[in-house]
Amino acid sequence: MIKRRIADLEVNAIGLGCMSLSHGYGSAPPRAQAEALLLGALDLGVDFFDTAALYGFGANETLVGEVLAPYRDRFVLASKCGLHGVDGKRVIDGRPQTLKWSCEQSLKRLRTDCIDLFYLHRWDKQVPVEDSVGALADLVREGKVRHIGLSEVSAATLRRAHAVHPIAAVQTEYSLWTRNPEIAVLDACRELGTSFVAFSPVARAFLTGALRDVGVLEDKDIRRNMPRFAPETYAQNLALLPAYEALATEAGCTPAQLALAWLLAKAEHIIPIPGTTRLDHLRENMGALTLKLPADVLVRAGELINQRTVVGNRYPAGAQVEVDTETF
Repeated sequence: MIKRRIADLEVNAIGLGCMSLSHGYGSAPPRAQAEALLLGALDLGVDFFDTAALYGFGANETLVGEVLAPYRDRFVLASKCGLHGVDGKRVIDGRPQTLKWSCEQSLKRLRTDCIDLFYLHRWDKQVPVEDSVGALADLVREGKVRHIGLSEVSAATLRRAHAVHPIAAVQTEYSLWTRNPEIAVLDACRELGTSFVAFSPVARAFLTGALRDVGVLEDKDIRRNMPRFAPETYAQNLALLPAYEALATEAGCTPAQLALAWLLAKAEHIIPIPGTTRLDHLRENMGALTLKLPADVLVRAGELINQRTVVGNRYPAGAQVEVDTETF
């Protein structure tokens, strides 16, 4: 498999985002299915698992800990702090004491004594990022965390944080239909030796071609509140798929594999972490690692689906103000 690095850690170039096993896209799968997915991921060579305190308000970390703790020496474990549930509501809190408390809770749920990569899930703009990163640096010195990451930050914020403690990875949405990292963060990561972890690399199922009707989404599916998935807007975006799917067929791969291969080819410091609840989809995603697609296919994919052809913002206004990423 293709290998990539996060600081001194080597991982396969496609990891697993675990959120959908507990959070975000409607009803969580049955426990047995979630366990089979996690164990199947190990068997398929996944050695980078990503979770967070927010997902299921601790339930996802608990699941990952209970299922994968016996195999802890076989994978790199990432989790996140600074965004968690309080009395049933999501709260951003980047105060040093809160981050340290959150780490203790995550360690217990994950059944480990050290988290390999611990992200600040959201920069709390009421707290200087230097103070939040300073708290995470304390956790590194205490041996509870190996490396520090940031999520959904701008290049300027990354540089401020990196001046306090080396930032091993930045995690942000990146795919054919979300190009914001290309404005500045990808280059800043390359300059600083920071890995870039791409979440939602198949555009929350859009680039799989499987989601044709947003009316099937459950009421609590987060996509129902995302502008790109509003029925009229999504209908416009669906018009992009036939040509894209034809290109994937021409290349001898699935639409999801083409999306992942495009990301892997963009830069060697990019690590996509697609999420799924199904083993067949996981096998399909990992199959992107063995693809050798002509450069012109990747160029054509990028010309078909990009920030100029996609309609709608990726977040609603309330969520957009919580992130620090550059926008077009």
